[in-house]
Amino acid sequence: MLRYVGKRLIMMIPVVIGISFIIFAIMNLTPGDPARLILGPYASNAELDEFREAMGLNGNFFVRYFDYMKSAFFGDFGQSYRTRDLVTAQLLARIPCTLTLSFGAAVLMIIIGIPVGVISAVKQYSVIDRMSVFMTMLLTSMPAFWLGLMLIIVFSLNLGMLPPSGVDSWKSFILPCITLTAALMAGLVRMTRSSMLEIIRQDYIRTARAKGAGERRVVFKHALRNTLLPVVTVIGINFGIMMGGSIVTESVFALPGIGTLLIESVRMKDTPVVMAIVMFVALSIGIINLLVDITYAYIDPRIKSSYKRVKR
Repeated sequence: MLRYVGKRLIMMIPVVIGISFIIFAIMNLTPGDPARLILGPYASNAELDEFREAMGLNGNFFVRYFDYMKSAFFGDFGQSYRTRDLVTAQLLARIPCTLTLSFGAAVLMIIIGIPVGVISAVKQYSVIDRMSVFMTMLLTSMPAFWLGLMLIIVFSLNLGMLPPSGVDSWKSFILPCITLTAALMAGLVRMTRSSMLEIIRQDYIRTARAKGAGERRVVFKHALRNTLLPVVTVIGINFGIMMGGSIVTESVFALPGIGTLLIESVRMKDTPVVMAIVMFVALSIGIINLLVDITYAYIDPRIKSSYKRVKR
């Protein structure tokens, strides 16, 4: 297992390097001058040249990329063009908000999505099943920005129950978490339902029932564990989407996370900040996928035994 984890971590290095090179090329080769965008249209040529020299924008493309990656390898992501602050400090100030939002949305997705999917499969064609199918279709079709605005109107403006924006307390994350997880939770419900329906029709499930096993034991001990493999995959993918796709939610609710910082930095072509955020998200998704693979081994003993054979 340790050897497998080590190989996966090493494989992440070329992936991150490739992503960083593509983002660096996009930020530097697309139209737009960071100096002009940041200093404004009335800046003189001397001020623009001084800014480019101070930020190292006059150097060769490949030399600048190599120098940036060499510093990033040691944890130095450079200086923001826009604010002149250290990028690392900006990320450390913004990451907790995004992580809180993503983890909260993931927990909400799991505690609602899996039970609803299981109940919908066990009670197939019942009222509960039809209602869950209808709600999943409805939530999937709702754009995140529209749902966020509707939640603000209902629960903040009309009822005054929850704050509409900013981060004042834990209540400030309730509406953003619902907005972020709504469509993904609907997908998890559908995946859990379809996977559970496939499992409960297997021969060993019928055999367990024929031997007199109770319905609860059949569902939770025999069926649910075998259902979890594709479900865990969807959870891992959805969490990665939450990490990288929280931009809309953070913008609607004015949350100080890396999503809003990324939008501001892309507009100003603030390359060091954009690079740092993208590499952080890429590493996060890679680690999440690794944790999903490790979780497989504890759900299905056959996968764990295959890791041991590879090790030998």
